[in-house]
Amino acid sequence: MSGASGNEKSTTTSGCPVDHSAMSKRDSIAVGGAPHGSECPADHSKQGPSFAQSLFGTKATSGKSSSGCPVDHGDGQINPLNMMPNLTQEKHDGQKAELSIDRELSSIPRATGATEDKDNVWEYPSSQQFYNALARKNMAAPEEYIDVMVDIHNFLNEGAWNEVLKWEARHKDECKMPRLSRLQGRPRDLSPMARMSGWFHGVRPFDRHDWYVDRCGKQIRYVIDYYEGAPENDMPVFNLVVRPAIDDFGSLADRAKQLWADSKEKYFGK
Repeated sequence: MSGASGNEKSTTTSGCPVDHSAMSKRDSIAVGGAPHGSECPADHSKQGPSFAQSLFGTKATSGKSSSGCPVDHGDGQINPLNMMPNLTQEKHDGQKAELSIDRELSSIPRATGATEDKDNVWEYPSSQQFYNALARKNMAAPEEYIDVMVDIHNFLNEGAWNEVLKWEARHKDECKMPRLSRLQGRPRDLSPMARMSGWFHGVRPFDRHDWYVDRCGKQIRYVIDYYEGAPENDMPVFNLVVRPAIDDFGSLADRAKQLWADSKEKYFGK
């Protein structure tokens, strides 16, 4: 994303390979089905790479270093806000199809400029920029599926932000409009939770992002682990584990309060 002015509750029933029973309900969401509305381009009826591998060039369960998000958040270091190089809108050498250069505005407020400007939001890459990002990393880039890939990329980011807002609702009296300051892709750095998932369940995320949220002057880091779930009706399902990093006592307290709330609901009901 770039700037532009202007727990186990799921959105679907997911066959997530990760056992979330010991996690806070606020920690994880499942996002299923590409909003684009077309069939999953990965053929799950045959042996072969998973959806994340075939579309994003990742290794969802290997535990080894992976490519992670195809939009490069870590190598170019040109833009310190999203750790991305400038993505060209020019057609790539050898590209056959014409790809859209239109960019979609997100719903995620950007922590720059006037704080009262509701139109100051993050902007998603165009299909052409997404393709160029894949090509830059020497990743397979099926041109006919780029629009679907962009939809999924954007949809996952919106889902992640919605989960961040659920955590931030605890501090609505302190800050009515939290904003995203910057983000960083860290696909090779396992979070402690992801590491335990690998140890006990043999499943590790195919990507990780750290999002830095501006809570009206206070910076809060969120960790987001991306897992690939079992496909439903030939559509991809992704599970996002979203939680504040335990960087300070306040975040630790939030995690503890949510765990207690979930435990009460589980054993005593609402």
